[in-house]
Amino acid sequence: MKKIIITLTVSCFALLTLAAGLGVWGYKTIMDFSLSPLNMTEPQELVLKRGTSFSLLASTLEQREIIAEGWKLKALVKLKPELAKIRSGFYELHPGESVDELLTKLVKGDEKVFSVTLIEGQNIKEWSQILQALPHSQYEEGAFTQVLSDNGDDSGLPEGKFYPDTYHYVAGDNINSIVRQSYHKMQQELEKAWAQRAEDLPLKSSYELLIMASIIEKETGKASERPWISAVFANRLNKGMRLQTDPTVIYGMGDSYQGDITRKALREHTPFNTYRINGLTPTPIAAPSGASLIAAAQPADVNYLYFVSKNDGSHVFSKTLSEHNRAVNKYQRNR
Repeated sequence: MKKIIITLTVSCFALLTLAAGLGVWGYKTIMDFSLSPLNMTEPQELVLKRGTSFSLLASTLEQREIIAEGWKLKALVKLKPELAKIRSGFYELHPGESVDELLTKLVKGDEKVFSVTLIEGQNIKEWSQILQALPHSQYEEGAFTQVLSDNGDDSGLPEGKFYPDTYHYVAGDNINSIVRQSYHKMQQELEKAWAQRAEDLPLKSSYELLIMASIIEKETGKASERPWISAVFANRLNKGMRLQTDPTVIYGMGDSYQGDITRKALREHTPFNTYRINGLTPTPIAAPSGASLIAAAQPADVNYLYFVSKNDGSHVFSKTLSEHNRAVNKYQRNR
């Protein structure tokens, strides 16, 4: 009769020895504990500093009453030693999560992910305020110009060169990583739009397209009107007319803008007063969306030269000054 030899690894032997020591009841108690939900009714944050021991984790969870009996947690990792290899980080615990799921999360280093949305139509100053206020992050003054410089752009003019979108980070991240992502995405989207530009577009470079898109973004209250607004500006440029658009004046006013454009601001000959200068502003005035980039590259095939707000987000478009004046009287002067 042949002998059957069974070889046990050291870890398997230790597991069986521990299970035998606990007994059937004890083993079942620990395994049931691993599947039990955490004791919480709302999400909680858990920070594990570098070097945190498993024993300290167990004590912390017990003190915060997230688990009832810390000894069971220590017994569990005797049965499943792979669960003891926890990683430092910033975690979020959720109601309904089991003890086993929690430990698996800590072993994988599945940290809490934060998000921030950089909104289209806002400028670098507004974005900087948002980034400075982000929780659990590091923000460096001048992050936008630093990213420009790192990519060979020493102009010191970051306005409009970063893409509005939702970005993600984990606790402790340097926000420069988000700014870099935003920069590279804008370069990609701008290059794509420039490659699709209309043949008769009165713009000489992709940067001029970026400027135009930023103005369209600030003038747009209704998304479907972007190509028409773009057409008005393109038509005016082709005819040598000034753009005469309020958002550029507001941008040029800076902090002095308090909700109304003053007569003085309209009369001043500044680089951003399109009532006084010919052509485009020297830089973008905000962060344009992808839709505004495409609209700037592909204006609608219409002959409009004017538009006026209807005060509901939409506009009335006109081909002649007399038509435009009638629309202004109706919607702006309340005549």
